[in-house]
Amino acid sequence: MSLLAVAPALPLHSAGKYVAGAYIVFVVLILVYVAIMAIRLGRTERDLAQAEIAPPSQTKVVAEPPPPAAVPAQRSNTATVSIVRGLKREEYTVMQDGKSRE
Repeated sequence: MSLLAVAPALPLHSAGKYVAGAYIVFVVLILVYVAIMAIRLGRTERDLAQAEIAPPSQTKVVAEPPPPAAVPAQRSNTATVSIVRGLKREEYTVMQDGKSRE
């Protein structure tokens, strides 16, 4: 058991090529990432340049109609009550009797 605790996982003379391989893979991944970001940046800059060059005649400006005149709200003396029991929904229309309920 003490021999396993002292011995390294890989012998040091053969571990160097694995470490170098890991560094090479890491550097390649970084280069691929930088290349993808450069392509995206170029495409974005090209799209922005085309958007700035576009003549304003292609842009439509539509005026929104004015909001309708405010109509005073009238209180209704009826209300709709919904009762849900399980998957069944029942709706009732009830009338107000004019008495305050507190």
